[in-house]
Amino acid sequence: MSHAAVTDTPAPAPPEGPRKSLSRRGLPRWAPAGFAAAGLAIGIGVGAGAGLNSKVQWGLIAVVAFLAISYVVTSAVENQRQAKDRLATSVVWVCFILAVIPLFSLLWTTISRGAKVVDPYFLTHSMAGVLGSDPTGGVYHALIGTLEQVGIATVISAPIGLLTAVYLVEYGKGALAKAVTFFVDVMTGIPSIVAGLFILSIVLMAKIEPSGLLGALALAILMIPVVVRSTEEMLKLVPNELREAALALGVPKWRVILKVVLPTAIGGITTGVMLAIARIAGETAPIILLVYGSQLINSNPFEGAQSSLPFYIYEQYKVGEVAAVDRAWGAALVLIAFVMILNLVARGIARWKAPKTGR
Repeated sequence: MSHAAVTDTPAPAPPEGPRKSLSRRGLPRWAPAGFAAAGLAIGIGVGAGAGLNSKVQWGLIAVVAFLAISYVVTSAVENQRQAKDRLATSVVWVCFILAVIPLFSLLWTTISRGAKVVDPYFLTHSMAGVLGSDPTGGVYHALIGTLEQVGIATVISAPIGLLTAVYLVEYGKGALAKAVTFFVDVMTGIPSIVAGLFILSIVLMAKIEPSGLLGALALAILMIPVVVRSTEEMLKLVPNELREAALALGVPKWRVILKVVLPTAIGGITTGVMLAIARIAGETAPIILLVYGSQLINSNPFEGAQSSLPFYIYEQYKVGEVAAVDRAWGAALVLIAFVMILNLVARGIARWKAPKTGR
C-alpha cells in the first residue's frame, strides 16, 4: 500500500509594513494657530490695501480668511470629514472670541479710567458741597444707598421667591400653579422702568415722600421672578428618592421640605439669590423715579432722598465735566467690583454647600 507523498509546507511570507489605508497624513497641533496667524495677516493686508478705516472690517476679513484656510488646508492634507470637523471647531472658537472681546474691552476701559479715581478718600467721602468741576468728592453716600436698598429688596424678595418656588414644586397643581408660572415668566422680562412706574403710581396716590424704601420695593419686584425661577430649578434637581424615603418614615411633608429638600438644594438656592442681587444692583430707572438722588449721606432708607451707585454714575456723567466723568468711571468700577464679589461669594457658597459625593 503506497503512502501519499507528503508535500512541503510553504514558508511564511515576510511581514509587510503598515498598510497604506491605516496611515494618513495629519496636521500638526500648531496648525490652528498658524491658520489664525495667516488669517490675521490677510485681514490686515487686505484692510490696509483696500483703505478700510474700520478695524471691525479688518477683523471680519481675518475671520473669513481663517475659516477658509482652515477648511481648504485640512481638506487637502487630511480629508473632508476632518475638514468639516475642524471648520465647526473653528466657528465655535470664533464665536467664543467674539463674545469675550466686548467683555474684556469693557473691563479694561472701566479699570483703566476708574482706577485713577478709586482710593480710600473716594470710598469714604460724599459729594456734599462739591462742584462738578472739583476733583474732590466721593462715592460713600451712593455706596451706602446701594447696600441699603439692595439689602431691603433682598429681605423682601428672597422669602417670597423661595416660598413661591416651594409651592410650585412641592404643592402646585392645576390651573393656579400654571397661572403662577406664567406670571413669573412674564415678570422675568419686564423692564425696570415698568416696576418703577408701578411703585410711583402708588406713591402719587398715597402722597408718599421719596425714600430708599420705595426704590427697594421696585427692585424687589424685579428680583422676585429671578429668585423663583432659580429656586424652582434647584428644587427640581433634588432626587425624589429622598422625599419618598422621608415620607415612608412617617415624617410630615412640611418637615421633609424643611429638613431634607431645602438643605439639599441650599447651595443652588443661595447662588440664585446672589445672582438676583447682582441683577438689580445696577438698575437706575427705579432709583431716578422713586429715590430722587442726594449728594448728602442719608443712612435712613425710610425717610428722605438717597443716592445709589447707578444713580451716581448717571448724575456725574450728566454733569459733563472732566472730574465728574472720572468720578462716574470710578463709581462704575466700584459697582463692577461689588457685582464680582457677589458672584465669587455665590460660587464659594455653591461649592461649599454642594452635596458630597462618595467614591
